[in-house]
Formats: sequence, C-alpha cells, structure tokens
Amino acid sequence: MNKLYIGNVSAEASEEDFETIFDKWKIPHSGPFLVKTGYAFVDCPDEKTAMKAIDTLSGKVELHGKLLEVEHSVPKRQRSCKLQIRNIPPDMQWEVLDGMLAQYGAVESCEQVNTETETAVVNVRYTAKDQARLAMEKLNGSMMENSALKVSYIPDETAAPEGPAPGGRRGFNARGPPRSGSPSLGARPKVQSDIPLRMLVPTQFVGAIIGKEGATIRNVTKQTHSKIDIHRKENAGAAEKPITIHSTAEGCSNACKTIMEIMQKEALDTKFTEEIPLKVLVHNTFVGRLIGKEGRNLKKIEVDTGTKITISPLQDLTLYNPERTITVKGTIEACARAEEEVMKKIRESYESDMAAMNLQSNLIPGLNLNALGLFPSGTPGMGPSMSHVPPPGPGGSAFGCSPYGAEGPFWASMMSASSQPLAGHPESETVHLFIPALAVGAIIGKQGQHIKQLSHFAGASIKIAPAEGMDPKQRMVIIVGPPEAQFKAQCRIFGKLKEENFFGPKEEVKLEAHIKVPSFAAGRVIGKGGKTVNELQNLTCAEVVVPRDQTPDENEQVIVKISGHFFACQLAQRKIQEILAQVRRQQQPKPAPGGAQPPLPRRK
Repeated sequence: MNKLYIGNVSAEASEEDFETIFDKWKIPHSGPFLVKTGYAFVDCPDEKTAMKAIDTLSGKVELHGKLLEVEHSVPKRQRSCKLQIRNIPPDMQWEVLDGMLAQYGAVESCEQVNTETETAVVNVRYTAKDQARLAMEKLNGSMMENSALKVSYIPDETAAPEGPAPGGRRGFNARGPPRSGSPSLGARPKVQSDIPLRMLVPTQFVGAIIGKEGATIRNVTKQTHSKIDIHRKENAGAAEKPITIHSTAEGCSNACKTIMEIMQKEALDTKFTEEIPLKVLVHNTFVGRLIGKEGRNLKKIEVDTGTKITISPLQDLTLYNPERTITVKGTIEACARAEEEVMKKIRESYESDMAAMNLQSNLIPGLNLNALGLFPSGTPGMGPSMSHVPPPGPGGSAFGCSPYGAEGPFWASMMSASSQPLAGHPESETVHLFIPALAVGAIIGKQGQHIKQLSHFAGASIKIAPAEGMDPKQRMVIIVGPPEAQFKAQCRIFGKLKEENFFGPKEEVKLEAHIKVPSFAAGRVIGKGGKTVNELQNLTCAEVVVPRDQTPDENEQVIVKISGHFFACQLAQRKIQEILAQVRRQQQPKPAPGGAQPPLPRRK
C-alpha cells in the first residue's frame, strides 16, 4: 500500500467529505479514511495513484475553507535521507538543480518521477539524515522561477531502524511494516546510473529544435519524458552544437528520433539538400568495446540496422576533450535503431566499469575525492573543483567534466565514504611510476604538450627520469604532488597506456610504483611476521614488497614496491601513507605537564 498523510484538515471534516473529494477527482483509495484532529490518513492502491492525489489535491483543493496538504505518510523510522521535491519548473536545467541540492550535502541519487503534471518531480537521497533534514527545511516553500517547491519525506526502506519498530497505532495497523512499493518503481531509472545521450547537431537547426519561445523543445521534453540540454553557448561560431538528453534508454531514443525528424523537416522547409547524419558523442573509454574485436560489434550493428557507421579518429582527442563522434548515415528509422544498439553497448560497458569500480573505490582513504574533478562530474560537491581546469576543447567537454553522469553523483556516491577532506593542506608525496619505455613519447606528447597538460590538470610535477642505469624496457615517471594530484596523474597515465594500445584489448594495465618510507617505519609497513603487508595485499589486490637488506638513502629512507592495476596501486599507496601518518603522530612529543616546554633533543 501507499499511504498518504493529509494535513491542514478542518475540525469539521469527516470521512464522507474525503470520500466526496476523492470521487470528484477520480482518485481511487484502497482503505477507509482515518480522520484525526487536524489531519487524516488514507491508503492508495499504488504509487501512481498516490502521486496523482498529491499532484491534484495538495495546495489546490479546499475543504471547509482550508487548503489541504497531501504528501506521503512516512513513519519516523523511515524518515532518513530520502526526499521528494515537487513543483520543479519543467525547463529547469539539471545543472541548476544539482547545484541547489548540493548546498545541503552530498547527494547519492536524484531520480525523476513520471507524473501527469506540467512541473517536474524528483526523488533525492542524501548521504546523511541531517543533510536531508536541512534540505527539507531550506527548500520547502522556496521559490524557483515563480514556482514554490514542495518538499516532503518519502519512505526510505533501506534505512536501518533506530530501535524496535513501534507497534501500529490503535485502529490503524497498516502503518507498521515498510511498504514494498517505492517512488522509483515504475518511474524513470536514476539519472546518475544511466548515461545520457549526447548528440551533435548542425548549428543552423538549433533554432528549429528549440522552437518559438522554447515551445518545440518543451513538447519534445514532455512527450519523451526527457530532460534536454541544448548547449547553445558552447564553442561560439562552431558549425555544430552538442545536445545532452537525460532519460531512460527508451526516452533518450525517442527524443533523439524526434530531434532528427525536426531537423529533417527544417531541412525541407529551408531547401537544405545535404544529408543530415546522426552524430552521437561517446567517451573514448567505451569506444573499443563498441567496435569489438576486429570490428565485429560495429559491423553487426551496421548490418542489423542498414546504416553506415564511422568513428572519429583518436588523433582528435585531447586531454580536455575525451569524446569521439559516432556518425551514423541512413534513414531516420535506421539511424534511430542504430542509436538504440550503440547506446545499449555503451551502457553495458559503463555498468561493467561501475561494478569494477565499486569493488574498491570506497576503500581509498586519505583522499578528498570531491576535489579530484577527475571523473564525470557536475556532481554535487565536484563541480567547483574544476575551476582551475582549462576550458573544454572543440567537442564541448573537458576531461574531468565529462558529460557522462554530468547530472548525477554516481562517482561521488560510490566514493562518498572516503571523500572527507584532509585536515589542513595535504603533504606533497613523491611516487616513481614505471611505464614501458616505448610509451614515453605518448606520455610526453608532441613538443611536450601532453605532459604539460597533464601536469596542469593534475596539479602535480611530472617528469620522465633519464634512462641511464635502468631496465631498458622501462622508464620511470616521477610524480610529485598531494594525494589528489597523485590520483589524477596516475589515473591518466594508466588510461593513456590503455588508449595507445600498450596493453592488449583484454589485458589489464598493471604498473609498478615505488614510494619511499622512513627506514624506521618500514617495520610497521611489514608488520610482525609480515602480517601487515599480507593484510595490505589481501585488501588491495596489489603486490606490496619491502625489499629486505636495503641500505637507506641519504634521507634515511627505503623503497616500498607496489604492483597492480590502478585502483589496487592507489589503495595500497593510501593505506601505506595512512600507516606512515600514524607513525608520525606517535613520534610527535607529548606536551609536558603544567605547560612546561619539552626537553630539547640531545645532539648526536
């Protein structure tokens, strides 16, 4: 059942009054009205009916001179982190909404709910109860483009009860167990977990797509249950403009087909004779899997849909523009089918990456991951961190500002447990990362451009060590910077090696990294009988070796070797730095009693 709370009820109201109102508005209910002093409860047969009652009655229908307030009835034990925000202006940009929600805390998910109203409705989950409570207090009734937002709790059935569940109220026992229904069931999937569709359209057709006073794009948005952002101001003077469509897979495809039909009609009206292909923007990370071994996946899509598909070359990519253009030629129907197949493959690849990422991303301690700006962002808490990054390249997106998940915190939600900022300014670290000698040119780039861009992007010093006295098959990259800079720089180097095919299509990129630790702390990294280092390896999936019988260098430091894939290496580095931080804290002299100064250390 989906229980509703009806507030602001007159003392004169009766059960028959509510029966009359619900019958008048054709809203079915599955149980009797429980009328109390000032409020009432009722069960609806399903979530859709409950939403209709809220949209139709709340703040709009009077009973005995008082406007009724209708919302989900949520037991206190389920008033956790989940809110529903209604009456959102339909043309509001997702970026604006995300920024507004992020003011009150980290958002785990933000899903749009399909309703019959002109305004939009979203269900939002914050990472903490106090964040949701603050958002509720600040946003409820606040004005947004002449619309007063309505915010209420919705049942959070994943919330752990804070004690024994209270018994049902006398005469109203249906309030007890959590409902099996959820606002997200039967509604749009989470925006954050569904890659938006990115299109490129000729600039001359943008006006037709928007329509007079935005009428056309509003109709497309409403008919396809999509959120569509037309990036008109990006790349002034460019021949093409990007469009981002947020919806279910079906909604994205319907919106894409409708936009193609609008462009086709405008071409006929303006006697534009050139072919208008469908152009889809896809992050380079997914392109290899879209193409498939020996091009089999792409060829199958072409054959099945009767289209011709080409992909822009790798040379068009830059550090700040990681998207490639998938150009599809054929009839509108054929292109629409091809888009469905292409995006199906992209989403499968994305979900596979998310599953792999989720295994270890929450485990990385000591990183302010909100400050990374490395992964697809625009997410709450992540956007501002990109203020130091150069503007996007011609494709309209920046590395670290990728449109994938641009409206949602899918990376932030997975990393939130480990994203607490470090106290003060994090110390700079030095990591020696070993790469194939043949890859040096790719990392440096033409006239050193790539390594300069990477250094600027990561906020780290990145240098290639001379080849003398080293394994001729390997070269050492010296990276100096705080933890966030290390994370960004190393991630991009791992990614670059994969992109440039220094590892096979099914081969995982595994590199060796060296970090130096004080010789007196090496034993703490190893642990008694090797216990700590063994636990470290089991936790991180990295190989961690502290070579025995090392001679400390001039700074009394020894090397710890870490080998593995990117997240394994990162997790091991952070765990080791955590151990060293503990050692440093223990080394600090304790304040002498009575405020006396500690004795000066004796000279050696």
